[in-house]
Amino acid sequence: MNFPLDIESDLTTPSEELIQDIASLEGDIAVLGVGGKVGPSVAIMAKRAIDKAGLNKEVFGIARFSDPETRTLLDSHGVRTLAVDLTDDQQLDSLPDTKNVIYMAGAKFGTTGNEHFTWMMNSYLPGRVAQKFRDSRIVAFSTLLTYPMADVRHGGSTESDAPGPLGEYAASCVGRERVFEHFALKNETPLLIFRLGYSIETRYGVLQEIAQTVFDSKPVSLEMSHASVIWQRDVAEYAIRSLNLASTPPRKLNITGPEIVSVRWLAEQFGRRFGKEVTFEGQENETAYVMDGTALQGEFGYPSVTLHQMIERVSEWTQAQGPTIGKPTKFQQRNGQF
Repeated sequence: MNFPLDIESDLTTPSEELIQDIASLEGDIAVLGVGGKVGPSVAIMAKRAIDKAGLNKEVFGIARFSDPETRTLLDSHGVRTLAVDLTDDQQLDSLPDTKNVIYMAGAKFGTTGNEHFTWMMNSYLPGRVAQKFRDSRIVAFSTLLTYPMADVRHGGSTESDAPGPLGEYAASCVGRERVFEHFALKNETPLLIFRLGYSIETRYGVLQEIAQTVFDSKPVSLEMSHASVIWQRDVAEYAIRSLNLASTPPRKLNITGPEIVSVRWLAEQFGRRFGKEVTFEGQENETAYVMDGTALQGEFGYPSVTLHQMIERVSEWTQAQGPTIGKPTKFQQRNGQF
């Protein structure tokens, strides 16, 4: 994975609020499944906040580390990396009993045709982790796809809405939430379900995909007419600060920006910046995977990076033909097939 230094620094800079919050947090932090797109930002930001607060705490970054560059990056920032296959019971049991756990492991891409592995990763493994860390405080990453698509005219899904998963991936993510909830209630483990949608930065995400499509003069699909987005730096900060919100009984929190964003409008914004005529394809639907972030904003205020700032940053990066991560979100999918 490519880690340009200026991007990495921006995505991992802790706020004063985070530094204060982490000082009040007892014990070390373990980030399980740290090797994905967001994981390094979470672990490095936590370590930077700890250092700025002058604390003697460890941040453990735990993953298989199929990408050695990710491990090297984490090590260089003082994160203690542990190469572990969480699906191996002996390796899981060997992990240090940290007081704080941010759980990010999961399977999404390649779900179709590999459903058994998806269910094992997303529904079975959380139970093993919840039992291993029964005495910890846990923030468990989840997804907006646990909700049904919402009518964009009436706002996005709220935390009190019932699940409505479409397809096996989304259903397995509901399974992850339910299994974590079960063991949290059984063992009185403080838990927060961190429902994310969609994290973005310059190298990947909904905005990058739309921007690249416009830049390449290709038609933009309107099948998923709207989206919820949030900058990855804010996601990382909220994940760490949410450790203080973990509770018994468990709490759910939507992690997204304040706007429900029109895909058509986004494409037109990029077209104007690129000097490109925008073309569209597909039927513009009145329902989409969108969430209401009111509860999040009530806890932490508005995100540090606004939608217009995101658009400007992604536009500049796309025009400069900066490197991309190459992992599409597949946010346009309406059939639950990933």
